Order: sequence, then C-alpha cells, then structure tokens
Amino acid sequence: MSEFQRTAIVTGAGKRVGAIVAAELLRDGWSVIAHVHHVDDDAPAGSTKVVAELQDASCAEEIFAIAERLPPVALLVNNASRFAPDSLGAFSQAELDAHMAVNLRAPILLTEEFARRHSSGMDGLIINVLDSKLVAPNPDFLSYTLSKQALAGFTDLAARALAPQGIRVNGIAPALMLRSPGQSEQNFARMHDRNPLGRGVEPEDVVSTIRYLVSARSVTGEIIVIDGGQRFSPPQRDVQFLEDE
Repeated sequence: MSEFQRTAIVTGAGKRVGAIVAAELLRDGWSVIAHVHHVDDDAPAGSTKVVAELQDASCAEEIFAIAERLPPVALLVNNASRFAPDSLGAFSQAELDAHMAVNLRAPILLTEEFARRHSSGMDGLIINVLDSKLVAPNPDFLSYTLSKQALAGFTDLAARALAPQGIRVNGIAPALMLRSPGQSEQNFARMHDRNPLGRGVEPEDVVSTIRYLVSARSVTGEIIVIDGGQRFSPPQRDVQFLEDE
C-alpha cells in the first residue's frame, strides 16, 4: 500500500511541533487528519481539520469519525500535550487530573480506537511524543512529568498488546525545541543548545525520527531520546528556571 493510500492522525496539529509534523507528513504524501483544540485554530493547508477536546472521553470517537471518508488510518501521532507548572509544595490536584486526561487518557483512547479500526495485514504505527525528562528527571512540572512517565509505560504495554495485530507502538522523547510558555527569549537562546553536542534539538529532528519509524517496520516498543546528550549531565531543574550563565 503506497503512502498516498494511507492516513495519518496528528493531535495538537494546530501549532508548534504538531503543525510542522502534519505539514511534513502531507509533503510525504500522507492524507493527514490535523486535530486542533479550538474551532478558530489553523491547520496545515491540505489537511483535514478536526476539533476535539482531549479532556473529553469522547475525543477518540470524534477524531476518528472524520476518517470515514479518507484512506485507512495507518499512523497515529499522539503529539498534543498539556504543559502547566506545579510541584511538591505547590501541588495541584486539578492539574494532575487535567494532565492525565490529556497526556495519558486521550492517547489510550485513541490507541484503542486505532486498534479497533485497524485492517488486518496493514502495518500500523502509533508514535507517542514524550519528553527527554524521562531520562533526566527533575522535580519541576510535577504533574506534567508524571503524565509523560505514565505515557512511556503505556507505550511499552501497548506495543506488547498490539504486536499480534501488526501495530507497532513507539515513543519519541525530545528535549527543548521551541520556547516554552513562561520562558524568556534570553533563557531559550542560552539553553537551547546546552548539551554535549552543542546544538539545539529542532522540530525537524522529530520529523526525521517519525520518518525512520515509518520505515523501520520491525521496531516496536522503543523510545528514542533526542536530547543532544543532555542526559549525560542532566540539569537539576527545568531549563527555564536555570540561571543564565
């Protein structure tokens, strides 16, 4: 089956890395369903836009419903993510619930719907976008980090469960790529390439890893860390809280 006969779903495709991933998959010949959060959010030209609230338990059905008129869905990129601050001493139960709903429950529901609709004999691929905090954790953004750790665990479990159906499940864990909410331009400029390789991680690194995973049809249950080696000397706090040097 050629790429022109396959559909990819990208969550959080209205901005930042998700928009770049969706646009590049279109360039590669995929039909793309671009999930966005709000009705007035833009989606890459040529994609099929779908609006859904990932905190709602109906989100997977709403997103997949629009795929009925498109080629079979062969790729799901769970990219959308909630990223809000809390920490021990300033823990927010509401933030934990919200992070788990968006960053964990929604990918689980989407994975289940993907598997339910998967055609026998077709290579299926699910990619969960994680965070390099997995291999270099720090206590900042507590609920966010816990949700990504849980999604990493689900990546392994789903890969084991779905392999007999020909569905591969992998993760990509990038370091800082774009300026985070609340991060100053100066801090981003100083911290972006603060790693042993001395070069910042770019959205294109995620795109190239997705392309690799699409072609690597025997790879499943893996998490690929993209951090320039930052984990070799991990910061003790989130980079946006480190003092400029």
